[in-house]
Amino acid sequence: MTPTIKAVLFDLDGTLVDHDTAAAIALTRALGSLSPSLDQARARRRWKELEEEAVQHYLAGRLTFTEQRRLRITSLASELGLGTWDASRADAWFDGYLRHYESAWRVYPDVRPMLDALAERHPRLRLGVLTNGDADQQREKLRRVGLAERLPEMITSSETGDTKPSPKIFHDGCARLGLAPPQVVYVGDRLHTDAIAAAKAGLRGVWLNRKDDPTPTGPPVIRSLDELPALLAAIA
Repeated sequence: MTPTIKAVLFDLDGTLVDHDTAAAIALTRALGSLSPSLDQARARRRWKELEEEAVQHYLAGRLTFTEQRRLRITSLASELGLGTWDASRADAWFDGYLRHYESAWRVYPDVRPMLDALAERHPRLRLGVLTNGDADQQREKLRRVGLAERLPEMITSSETGDTKPSPKIFHDGCARLGLAPPQVVYVGDRLHTDAIAAAKAGLRGVWLNRKDDPTPTGPPVIRSLDELPALLAAIA
């Protein structure tokens, strides 16, 4: 790889950490104590939808981090026939959910082999994470899964005040590294929010297409992080 590429930044949830599986496990455990007869499959589908909606409100500044959590569980409880919950009950339930969620945090199997390969082939490459979300939670997540030292650079939307797909958060990340956007590769599992948005901001956007979705013409595509070291050599 030529010196053109100096750093790689990664999305966190869905790219490095298997958020969806952790959330599904946590929801099943947290709801099971309320009503064993609940349709868990339906609850998991709706929980994911509510999370997407509430987090968008949070990222847009319309809800606080705590308020978006409350909205998710009060909405789900109402839809599942569990009654109307006040803020106190919602917060107490979410505390239990979070304990299950955090205990289920896992990195994808291809993460550590990819980092080992990059360290061997490109030892001077700077590595980090650029993520939408709460800085404290995302840093704790990275620490708990054992990647904090391997990915020392962390840029979060709660600290920069901007969220993906805004170009500014990508530019803030590059400024933090002291690099120009073309010197930075950004890898994420969402085509538009991650790969295309990074490319529009001037970075080298890469789409991690874990679900093997149809691939339109656009940024480079990989289906596993195992493919990243070779791709870096190809696009440098």
